[in-house]
Amino acid sequence: MVTHWFTVCAKEDIPVGEWITFDTGIEELLIINLEGDIYAIQDLCTHDGGNLADGQLDGDEIVCPRHGARFCVKTGEVTTPPAYEDIKAFPTRIQNGMIEVEVGWI
Repeated sequence: MVTHWFTVCAKEDIPVGEWITFDTGIEELLIINLEGDIYAIQDLCTHDGGNLADGQLDGDEIVCPRHGARFCVKTGEVTTPPAYEDIKAFPTRIQNGMIEVEVGWI
């Protein structure tokens, strides 16, 4: 597997409790600032393929705006139906104040 670190933005550009979308050209991601920690997950509900970006953050879960499925932003694990499949979570790091996300592909 080939991996690549993508520079997203400055950490200060995403306030606590907020998120942005980021397109790597391979994956559409949500980059989320949860209590000062940065997480990256797929912007995709596995129930019907809708985007999660218009959803709500509830604790450490993102709630799909279409049918209410919930996913843990830390792990991508589905926590509430109607979705039953997890979404991908991606490693993040801060380098010189900039958020970086690692994405891999075959």
